[in-house]
Amino acid sequence: MTTTETVHDRIGTARNELTTAQLLAVFALAAAVLFTLLFLQEPLAHDSMHNFRHAAGVVCH
Repeated sequence: MTTTETVHDRIGTARNELTTAQLLAVFALAAAVLFTLLFLQEPLAHDSMHNFRHAAGVVCH
């Protein structure tokens, strides 16, 4: 019987393998993206982020 890898498993692996500086960089990048998406809703910025998400393969709608 095989087990599937869960998100919890991946977070545990990242904690074990990434350095503190790398984890801080990941959290800083996530915070910057969230700030941009939530508070910078100017149409030009919104459209460019929308196009970027589509280019990255993220399904928006």
